[in-house]
Amino acid sequence: MNKTKIKVGFITISDRAARGEYDDIGGPAMQEWIGHAILSPFEEETIIIEDEQSLIEQTMVDFVDNKKCNLILTTGGTGPTTRDVTPEATHSVCERIFDGFAEQMRKVSLRTVPTAILSRQTAGTRDKSLIINLPGKPAAIAVCLGSIFLAVPKCLELLDGSNIQIDLDFVERKFEL
Repeated sequence: MNKTKIKVGFITISDRAARGEYDDIGGPAMQEWIGHAILSPFEEETIIIEDEQSLIEQTMVDFVDNKKCNLILTTGGTGPTTRDVTPEATHSVCERIFDGFAEQMRKVSLRTVPTAILSRQTAGTRDKSLIINLPGKPAAIAVCLGSIFLAVPKCLELLDGSNIQIDLDFVERKFEL
């Protein structure tokens, strides 16, 4: 199957944003970055949820199994606090974990933020979908996506035959940060 249109899911994980106590800035930052990076047509699915592991798991499963997202990006819940359970939820729903994504995101983040070692981003696959956890701050989202995104189209191609085109100039410029 050679799919030309993919579906990207954006999940913001934040107690306060889900309750409307402050505006979600991570979700729009992911959407904007992806909007610049992907040249192929794609659909979006978005949601803001609280930091509850079972809810995060249910949402990821729904985005893969029912909403048929090829790529799912999460923001938030990757820090060291007890409420930060996004990586645990991701590990729970994924069949395979790809440590290289997490290693690369931390490596580039450490160039500018000494506390990046505390971030627990991860990535893995469920069925034919790639799930990537990102930090919550827009600048960190851009740095992390820039550091890994060149591998995403190939991963999606290998998973389900997707053939997406990306703006190499934009992605490579972001990778140089």
